[in-house]
Amino acid sequence: MRIGEFEFSEPIPDLKDPHAIAVLRPWIDVGNVGTLALGRLERHLQAKELGRIAQPGMFYDFTRYRPRSLFNEGRREVTVPNTIIRYATQEDGRDLLFMHLLEPHLYGEDFTNTMLDVLKFLGVKRYSLVGGMYDMVPHTRPLLVSGLGSGGNVEEERQQARVQTSNYEGPTTITYLITQEAIQLGMETRTFVVHLPQYFQVEDDLTGTARLTEILCDIYELPERLIEPNLGKEQYEKLQGMVDDTSGVGSLLGRLEERYDKDQQDEGPELPPLSANIEEFLKDLDEGFSPTN
Repeated sequence: MRIGEFEFSEPIPDLKDPHAIAVLRPWIDVGNVGTLALGRLERHLQAKELGRIAQPGMFYDFTRYRPRSLFNEGRREVTVPNTIIRYATQEDGRDLLFMHLLEPHLYGEDFTNTMLDVLKFLGVKRYSLVGGMYDMVPHTRPLLVSGLGSGGNVEEERQQARVQTSNYEGPTTITYLITQEAIQLGMETRTFVVHLPQYFQVEDDLTGTARLTEILCDIYELPERLIEPNLGKEQYEKLQGMVDDTSGVGSLLGRLEERYDKDQQDEGPELPPLSANIEEFLKDLDEGFSPTN
């Protein structure tokens, strides 16, 4: 079945007011925290593929999102980057859609309209965008999560999950129009973004993954064992050794801890700005970092 530019496998499951949880690569999926968190839920709930864009080349430049060649049982296969939706139905819980969005290079408005057509066709009650971003935060403190929301018990969830209201202004993604238009259509919306230490950029940030998984498990009453906090703890403990051996990072960490503690306590004198050499250090990190597509 074709809905907009999406091709769905038939028969379409009977979903009851499903909640859609989306991750957008590469814009807000640093450390793969959104992808990994969704993967944990999908494996637990035995999610199945529902559909994908019929002709992904309409939206994607394959010299930027490269197809991948692999061998499967001795035969060469090529996988093409795409936006994919999976689903899980539950007798004793909320039906869920897992949307792995790949940010479009072309025809962004058409991509947005297609995703909105899909949400309407599937009768989605809530659309949530989750992921991670780099920030000037220390790895030695609990990771912060920021977000926005509309409809439902949004304030109760925000307080329960310890999510700070986002005040971000600046460059964004055309796909944010999905959230904007979903609100106009009467859907509930949520955004959960984990803030990761900018000086520690790894392909898979397991502490960030655990924090995001914790929020999703709490909202959807899923087992706490999916969170796997010890994996992230071990990863950040190894980071501490790197910090101790690098005086520049150690100095930066101390300042970030001061700022973090002040912001959380909301008291004490205002701290002076970061020194020029630390600002330059962070700038070099950004220039040298290339997100995984």
